[in-house]
Amino acid sequence: MDQDSERARFVDAHWPKLVQRVNTVMPIADELQSRGMLEYEAYCKIEAAVTNQEKMREFYKVLHSGGDKVKSAFYSRLEIHEPPLFRDLSSTGHHKRFKKTHFSEISPVIDKYMKRICSEYQYVTEYNSLPGEHMLLSERFTQPLILQKHRDRIEREEEIRSSGESFQQVLSSRSSGDSVQLSSLFDPDDSGISPSSVILQGNSGNGKSFTVQKIMMDWASGDLYKGRFDIVFHLKCKEINRIPGEKSLVEILSCSCSLTSDEISQILQQSPEKVLVVIDGFDELKLPQDINDTSAHTDLLQKARPVDTLCALLRGRILPESFLLVSSRSTATDTLSNLLKGPQRFSEIVGFSEKGVEEYFRKYYFQNEELHKKAYTYVKANESLITACSIPVVCWIICTTIQERFKYGAHKTSGLETTTSIYVDFVCTLLKHHCQDLSQSVPTLLRSLGQLAERGMQEQQVLLDEKSVNETISDPAGNPFLCKFLFKRRIHQETMFSFMHLSFQEFFTALYYVLLDEEESLRKLIMDSSSKPRFAAVVQFAFGLLNEKVRSTLIEHGLLIRPKTQDHLKEWILEKIKGCSLSSTAVFFVLHCLYELHEGDFVKEAMGSWKKIKLDGQSLRRTDVCALLYCSQCCQSIEEISHLYLTSEDLSMILPVLHKFKEARLIIEDPSDSDFVELINTLTRGHTLSSQRVSVVSVSTCQIKYIHNPHFLDLSIIKEPFSICIEILLLHHPDLRSFSLTFQHSVIINIDWTRLFQIIHQRDSDALLSFLSSFSNLKKMEIKVKCLTEMWSVWILQMSQICPSLTELTVEAGLLQEDGIKILQRTNTRPSCVMTINGPSIYERMRR
Repeated sequence: MDQDSERARFVDAHWPKLVQRVNTVMPIADELQSRGMLEYEAYCKIEAAVTNQEKMREFYKVLHSGGDKVKSAFYSRLEIHEPPLFRDLSSTGHHKRFKKTHFSEISPVIDKYMKRICSEYQYVTEYNSLPGEHMLLSERFTQPLILQKHRDRIEREEEIRSSGESFQQVLSSRSSGDSVQLSSLFDPDDSGISPSSVILQGNSGNGKSFTVQKIMMDWASGDLYKGRFDIVFHLKCKEINRIPGEKSLVEILSCSCSLTSDEISQILQQSPEKVLVVIDGFDELKLPQDINDTSAHTDLLQKARPVDTLCALLRGRILPESFLLVSSRSTATDTLSNLLKGPQRFSEIVGFSEKGVEEYFRKYYFQNEELHKKAYTYVKANESLITACSIPVVCWIICTTIQERFKYGAHKTSGLETTTSIYVDFVCTLLKHHCQDLSQSVPTLLRSLGQLAERGMQEQQVLLDEKSVNETISDPAGNPFLCKFLFKRRIHQETMFSFMHLSFQEFFTALYYVLLDEEESLRKLIMDSSSKPRFAAVVQFAFGLLNEKVRSTLIEHGLLIRPKTQDHLKEWILEKIKGCSLSSTAVFFVLHCLYELHEGDFVKEAMGSWKKIKLDGQSLRRTDVCALLYCSQCCQSIEEISHLYLTSEDLSMILPVLHKFKEARLIIEDPSDSDFVELINTLTRGHTLSSQRVSVVSVSTCQIKYIHNPHFLDLSIIKEPFSICIEILLLHHPDLRSFSLTFQHSVIINIDWTRLFQIIHQRDSDALLSFLSSFSNLKKMEIKVKCLTEMWSVWILQMSQICPSLTELTVEAGLLQEDGIKILQRTNTRPSCVMTINGPSIYERMRR
């Protein structure tokens, strides 16, 4: 063996100590650069590193890529600049000990292993993938929110109860200062202590295995833990359960990767402190009651039951210098913590933040930006769905469902059938992929979950005590639908359980109710729950579970909803519609029930009996608008809807069904001119109804009584069989109060409404005269002014003379000035135009 190779072995063998003890890093770097062995860019990185240890880690990248020759040069400089350290390392005899296996010999083996990992881990197979079908990991993985902090009882309850925007605000407050990236899981804490073991906790469907795959892929690609871990092994507890006989750790690792037992043994003996073992799915590990004492199990080659060998690794009996990353559901975290060597660090995958959800949608629809925007906008507007989307599996289910429906031409507002259907799909996914070893049947499991959920709903609790859970659920630790928490309570710990979110508790309560016998089901849903506002979502979920497709899915899992339960619930909702006048809250409760049911024929029947919908003018959630839209699409027509408060976006959604209402009173928040144009054009294009009246108020605040918008308009559209009348009320114009225009249907769509509203806002009477007189089929006009001045008299006369189609002109004035009246009396109008002037004169007003 030549001198360079021998010196390189020395550097490799003692590298961990060299990193910690070399102080003259830059003088050595200066000399290697002067000899052309250190590129300028690499030199700058070494120089930029803050500590000597960081400089040495940067140095190693150069030594590793430069081979034995560069390591030999480093060796010679080390001998000159660090003689005490050099003598100390040389005298230990370690130089000779590592002649048999050294890094230069095993490096090609690791390189080959990394390439194999890259090849295998770059793809993901989804739950619905066909044979041979896969996706790139980079096209699906989105960094979840990972917190390194235990939350107290109040914080947990807040997360479970909040939804929509408030839920995102809660997540944002949690992530401030406590969220971490994958690259920093093993970083030192504020005390300078680095963990030997990291617990990666997450609920079912939160992406633990996906995150582990990303860690493996990034390490093998050189993008993660470079220089920190020479090798990373991946063990799946589900697979360890299936390994027969007795196995050593080396043999177990060999079963999970492409390396031989000899290669693994050499790697582990070479640099155990640079080994990371990732153990995925600890909650799935079948721990026997007679788990052996592993204190005597310290050898890499010692054989035992696979579970015993793994526990010896977890406890640090084997490879004590190595690092561990273990993923687990919360239901097994306390067991894991008792087994795991220290120092430990707790990390939790909370799920997707709002930005994470949007990024996931963008990646899913990367080839269709329009579809991405439509899908994300739709989901973001639904409080239940955007909250559930924090669970990555739910995000995938929603994206898959929307993509399928858009593929077959579904409208954007019907991108999803119901919230209930998404929850059912999620439950079915967990049952199929996370419940392989259930100790009870699926119907029994779901009924017991429903019973537990109902108890919590009745007691208004989302955190459930351990005793109640154990009394209801046979195996809480193995239940993928429950979360487990440990809280400090004085000098003790308290164990609590919960569903993933309040909405899932409501869903399972509804499922429990509809599966009861008819009499009990109706009693709980109608007599007990319908009168309690907090049970509104439960009843809506119950209607969603009556949907034919949903019922078919439930039947596949042995769950049957009795026909009489369906009939009685439908009769109840019809009676509610036909009964006394409903409040706005009750109106939208009914609409949501019908939306979740999503059976067109019945919804048509229900809406047909609803003559008038009276609301209170309060702002709506987007889900309310979607429910109203769907129910309106199903019906023939409705006599009246009043005080419907809409944003500009809501208006664009409602326009396609506005013709269904014979009379509508809309309140639009901060509408633009284009909103009015779109509204008018939509109404004037439709000819399905013989007559229609739509009145629109624009507001700048939610409190209609306190309006400060200088462009405030009250717009009414009256549609008759052969004409259409537009009434515009101007509350803040200095002269005009209102005017109405009556046209023939055939020409209304040719009017530039944007220009008209611009002129109104600019208060330009000459421009208004020019614009109105250009209408070829303007038949009638009524104008209301505060005072009929000389100027307005001239304006009215000009209007009657230059608009040949005008047959009736009516003027209503708050005051009639004498000069204005004289002008109208002296000047003749066209014989075919009848002019009527109404209002008190100044003298009459004075007498009053």
